[in-house]
Amino acid sequence: MTVLKTQKDKASRRKLVLLIVVVVVLLLGLLATAAYFIKQLIDSKYFFCMRSVKFIPIDKACDGIDDCAGGEDEMTCVSNVKVNTTFPVRLMTNQHILQVYSPGSGWRSVCSDDWTQQHTETACKQLGYTYNPRSTYIQVSDLISSLKTGPFTAIRPGTTTTPTYQATIDRISVCKSGSVISLSCSDCGQVGLQDRIVGGTDAFIEDWPWQVSLQQGGSHRCGGSLVSLNWVVTAAHCFTGNKKEVSRWRVVSGRTYMGTLGGSYVDRIIVNGDYDAERSDYDVALMRLSSPITVGVGHKPVCLPPKAFDLPAKSSLVVTGWGYLEENGKVSPSLQKASVPLIDRATCSSPSMYGGAITQRMICAGFLEGKVDACQGDSGGPLVYFTSSKWHLVGIVSWGVGCARQGRPGVYSNVEEMINWIYTVIEKNP
Repeated sequence: MTVLKTQKDKASRRKLVLLIVVVVVLLLGLLATAAYFIKQLIDSKYFFCMRSVKFIPIDKACDGIDDCAGGEDEMTCVSNVKVNTTFPVRLMTNQHILQVYSPGSGWRSVCSDDWTQQHTETACKQLGYTYNPRSTYIQVSDLISSLKTGPFTAIRPGTTTTPTYQATIDRISVCKSGSVISLSCSDCGQVGLQDRIVGGTDAFIEDWPWQVSLQQGGSHRCGGSLVSLNWVVTAAHCFTGNKKEVSRWRVVSGRTYMGTLGGSYVDRIIVNGDYDAERSDYDVALMRLSSPITVGVGHKPVCLPPKAFDLPAKSSLVVTGWGYLEENGKVSPSLQKASVPLIDRATCSSPSMYGGAITQRMICAGFLEGKVDACQGDSGGPLVYFTSSKWHLVGIVSWGVGCARQGRPGVYSNVEEMINWIYTVIEKNP
């Protein structure tokens, strides 16, 4: 009997210890969860000055006034950058013809004369995201009429690592080889086999792997698009008001369903210096991730469009995001997609629609009868077009009157018109 009682006592003690361990683990979990949400709440309202050990209202961070010792609250803020120079390398038309620029000669198509794989790698490196770069030759006779007569330029021998625009000799009106260079610099915009956005349908991140959620204080604020392993294109208007402190932002990628945990840290946010908040003109910004993403089925950059992309009339475009399912509604928990047709500039800028509010830096897409549209929370997200087996970023969700209203389609920043700014900023902030 004594032995049996001892065994029962041991079993009871083991159960008690196990129960205590479970309770402690649960308490620690609750405390960690509570601490996380308390931190998120504090971070959403206050900025902590580490040197002077005090909190200041978040509105006072990045307001141009030093409220912390040593101006700590003004050190990691959204910057504004104007670009008054011409980025010297570009791809032209949907044939992706390589062109280089010099102040004296202007834009010139690059002949295939003496071109090598090393020249391909050098040119692609300057254009940003590079993976398996390759070039092909396009006969001059197959170019659009405005490019057939030049001017042309060709690579000087022995200049494989010299920047392409510095390594050329003008050919003026003819290529000896009779062909020019077409570049494919990466696997951007490629997805597998595979519309709320208002009136849209469920989407999967594997089919739109460049789509990211921009979050501040643990809340989704805007969408964005990966255009390289560490750069995101979004809208300038996402960073107005008290949203200018860089360290508060996270970029969450690779998820179909909205989540707030994790995400990539950001070390730079750069807004187009010409951004006009009243007119929503030049509504573009770039975010640099602190460390590059790893390419995978749910993480992959979208292609930036070449110059003179010339979208066909009424092109079918796709907009994605986690924005409101209806005007004044709620953010969608699941990624949404919608196909919307391009609306020509004359129609969108007519007096019955948006009139003079539409600038050259904007394009319109949607249905005149409404029903399908981007909405709040989709801002900064991608409007993409599929051609040549790749998806291209042609627009950035910018503005509109309401959501899916009749005669009030969505207005998007015209990426092609601001590609010079995008390339220049990325190159100057490696």
